[in-house]
Amino acid sequence: MKRCFIIALMLLAGMSARAELALRHPTGDHMVLQQNADAAVWGFASPGAAVTVIPSWDGKAYQAKADAKGQWTAYVKTPAAGYTVYTIDIKGDGGSLTINDVLVGEVWLASGQSNMEVPIRGFDNCPIEGYNELLTQAPAWDRIRMFYARADQSDEPLAEIRLTDGWQGADPNTIPEMSAVGYFFARKLNQVLDIPIGIVSFARGGARVESWLPREILASYGTEDLSPEGVNKMIFYQRPFQMYYAMEVPVRGYTGRGFIWYQGCSNVGKEDQFVARMSDLVNLWRKDWGDKDASMPFYMVEIAPYLYDPANGDSGARLRKAQHDAAKAIPNAGIICTNDLVEPFEADNIHPAKKEPVGNRLAYLALNREYGFKRVACDSPEATEVFKRQPPKEGERPTPFARPVPPNEINVRIENCPAGIDRLHEIEGLEVCGADGVWYPVTDVTFNRGTMSIAIDEVQDPRAVRYGWADFKPGNIHGVEGLPLVPFYLTLE
Repeated sequence: MKRCFIIALMLLAGMSARAELALRHPTGDHMVLQQNADAAVWGFASPGAAVTVIPSWDGKAYQAKADAKGQWTAYVKTPAAGYTVYTIDIKGDGGSLTINDVLVGEVWLASGQSNMEVPIRGFDNCPIEGYNELLTQAPAWDRIRMFYARADQSDEPLAEIRLTDGWQGADPNTIPEMSAVGYFFARKLNQVLDIPIGIVSFARGGARVESWLPREILASYGTEDLSPEGVNKMIFYQRPFQMYYAMEVPVRGYTGRGFIWYQGCSNVGKEDQFVARMSDLVNLWRKDWGDKDASMPFYMVEIAPYLYDPANGDSGARLRKAQHDAAKAIPNAGIICTNDLVEPFEADNIHPAKKEPVGNRLAYLALNREYGFKRVACDSPEATEVFKRQPPKEGERPTPFARPVPPNEINVRIENCPAGIDRLHEIEGLEVCGADGVWYPVTDVTFNRGTMSIAIDEVQDPRAVRYGWADFKPGNIHGVEGLPLVPFYLTLE
């Protein structure tokens, strides 16, 4: 009797240790897999269990084995993108299951803070422009799909996303809950490429760069109190490492083409740290995705004009400059400008309504750099140098059609605008100052061969020029192709 009791206990213990064959997000019904890739399909099973994955497009059996934590991953060879609907059969650990309604297309990972998180339904008092028009378009269930992870935090790495409805295709009932920037990015890619686009969105409002890095990297900085007491004293949405553990770790390695990132507001005032820490983040995330040669692009969004610190007035501008510096320092990175995408009444709204141009501009980067559409403009005009023209020397023959050189003229060299700028008059956001440091607005300029020339009566000896250089100073200068001039602050040597 005693022996039978012991055997029964052993059997019960074995049964309790056994994990049921299951899927792990984002793997699941309605998912999009990256085309022409060894794409990850993953889940849970008993530690050591053998798992077989059989996709319907080729009927081949791909093998996996659950590790000591019961996690398994199979890498399946995917075909070219298209609208054909597939299934994937999974067998092992004494069970079986089927993943239904699978599409193969292009997959992008979307993260950052609230301006990436904000869904098309908006936040309180923060609408997304065009809500009803978006919802009343034809459903695009097979064209745009999104895995949207809701905000979450954890002190330790998680194996699974805890807050999500799984993959959803775009229709009037699902679009309101999709990341607005992610949706518009996907829609533009789909319109041009005509293949399914999948977005894995995992963003958290208020998150700092440090929120998306693990303890060991943060400890190396020596500036973060990583003790439980220190972390708990912080504003909950700015806490270090917790978003990385709760939202990045569970999805890391899900096969995709690249990253789109909208973050920076919570790092305003720390611009001196931003480039190095953002570089660490990108390097780590690429490592998490097994991207050894930086082949996965990382496209960022410049933080929009907002009154961060009215007393000082330019902390937001300095962080934007750091964002552009980071985009230059990080291999295979890019950044879009948003200085023109706010209205005057949005000075105290950190979630401006115009999200469609944000998604579109990110898509322009991808289309130009990743998909070969080189005629699509993707780089904003950018000021690189300030100088004074010298008048012709005595006896020197002037250049044909050369303009006289006013003594109070200052010139700015502008790159990425081969066809010039879109306005010479009624300019907003441009200022010039002399040695006294008093800034005056500039409303009219001339532009020739990549050089913007400024001369106003109020400043007879100009020493510096700036554009959009404040927490909230929207501008209205664009290249002829429609992309906005990047904010700048330049002084004569």
